[in-house]
Amino acid sequence: MPRWVRAALWAGLAFLWLPVALLVAYAFSGDSVPFRWGGFSLRWFLALAANDRLLEAAWLSLRVAAGAASLAVLLGGATGWVLARHGPFAGRAVLGALAGAPLVLPEVVTGLSLLLFFVALESAFGWPAGRGALTVLLAHATLGSAYVAVVVQSRLASRDRDLEEAALDLGATPATAFLTITLPLMAPSLVAGWLLAFTLSLDDVVLASFTSGPAGTTLPVALFSMLRLGMTPEVNALATLMLGAAALTLAAVGLLLRRRA
Repeated sequence: MPRWVRAALWAGLAFLWLPVALLVAYAFSGDSVPFRWGGFSLRWFLALAANDRLLEAAWLSLRVAAGAASLAVLLGGATGWVLARHGPFAGRAVLGALAGAPLVLPEVVTGLSLLLFFVALESAFGWPAGRGALTVLLAHATLGSAYVAVVVQSRLASRDRDLEEAALDLGATPATAFLTITLPLMAPSLVAGWLLAFTLSLDDVVLASFTSGPAGTTLPVALFSMLRLGMTPEVNALATLMLGAAALTLAAVGLLLRRRA
């Protein structure tokens, strides 16, 4: 590898990871200013443990993200399967356009549209009663399902239908062929889509800002509000714990893959 390519690679990695390393370092600072070193201390981890507001927001974000990702897999997986395995049919172009619309629309437009939709539903049917965790979950599932549909459709499009047709020729019912052939083929894309939808939900601020209420404040919304009022190093401590959890998860997955290999 040429030296200039190696230097550019290390410069890019430093640009990406140096801010993260600084955030982790300042999480162990005893100073009350988030980005000023005041000596090693676990003060802010202890303060975070006593901050019920942030902990409740983080727990709500995890629950909403898991629920939204699961619903997105059901909706997006079915949409991707229909678009990949069913030929031309009436409304196919409309279905494809609607399924992919959240990918190209600005999140501000999507969030405002969902807010107006929820308000109209509440006025007409009394449901949902206000905005909260449920409306945030539905909004995130709407966004995530578009990504899942794309991933599933591309996965199935790269696999021909020979195995499914062979199963049908041998007497399997369409449901049996789907469960034993198609679904295992879709499984990697469903897992990838779930993880992608989970990450998008956990990271979202815009949709949650439009569709949440006092009882549905997710962690990104809580942090965004803290930015306007003044942050404390508790945020650094929380980010450090989240990075640690992600690193442990990746290490566990890598260990499992190595054992299988």
